[in-house]
Amino acid sequence: MLKVSAFQVALLTTAATLPFLLFSLPVGVWVDRLRRRPILILADVGRGLALATIPVAYLLDVLTIWQLYAVGFVIGTLTVFFDVAYQAYLPSLITKEQLQEGNSKLEVSRSSAQVSGPGLAGVLVQLISAPYAVVLEVFGLLASALFVFRIEKEEQRVRITPVARGRRGRRMLSEIREGLAFVVRHPYMRPALVFTTTINFFSMVIFAILLVYAVRELGMTAAEAGLALSLANVGLLAGALTAGRMTRLLRGIGRTLIVSAAAMGWGLLLLPLAPSKFAIPFVAIGMGLYLFWAVVSNVVAISLYQAITPDRLLGP
Repeated sequence: MLKVSAFQVALLTTAATLPFLLFSLPVGVWVDRLRRRPILILADVGRGLALATIPVAYLLDVLTIWQLYAVGFVIGTLTVFFDVAYQAYLPSLITKEQLQEGNSKLEVSRSSAQVSGPGLAGVLVQLISAPYAVVLEVFGLLASALFVFRIEKEEQRVRITPVARGRRGRRMLSEIREGLAFVVRHPYMRPALVFTTTINFFSMVIFAILLVYAVRELGMTAAEAGLALSLANVGLLAGALTAGRMTRLLRGIGRTLIVSAAAMGWGLLLLPLAPSKFAIPFVAIGMGLYLFWAVVSNVVAISLYQAITPDRLLGP
């Protein structure tokens, strides 16, 4: 709608993900000092308010790509707080033995929403235009805040490690160093860091321009692109439902992580092979295969990391 280039669209993804590079480590330290539930609630409300500026600006005819960059950066920053607190919060609600089942159930709920979400979004974009379709996401984030608010189990404050004593700045640096040292020295966490960095970098290269490619090169409408992504997210749901079974089928966590890492990229080869007149199945199947193995890997890996990481280091 703003008639910007593919590069400018990709910059929007950059604006939204840059906070992960800039703020993840200090946010991890802050999260370990505070209760996680209020952070989750404030992050949801803040993201909702930031998104609400888009339809307002469009209504006033002042919406620009620069505002989207700013909104993306704010949302990305709040998402850093949410994601770090989210992963550190779950172990305070359930036992370590329940982590894989708990993460699997969270993925099921998330992927179930993602199966219907893109299709609904595509229809709304065509019916009421993209800026007004954002209003639905605003209400979704406020609903998320409400559900988190209703969690009744009391969260235990994590005891701060002795290495963190001293002036505030030095204390934060000490905790960051302790967290980094744990990851770098751990025989599982160190290779996991290399793998995650690699897969995230190349995945974002694709996803930053995927919708531009679907609309401008494959000629998809908003509804068709939404349908393709909804069908692809069936792979997301299947992965969440079968992650535990895959661990048993492949006889162990290590084998499951290796197989999922080796398998997840191949489906994406279908994206550049998609013909414009028959694009939906190629995009849906290609993305679906990627998402299936990505979710299997995420559920198993995150459960492992939460189980082997000391409580005081779950944030950093």
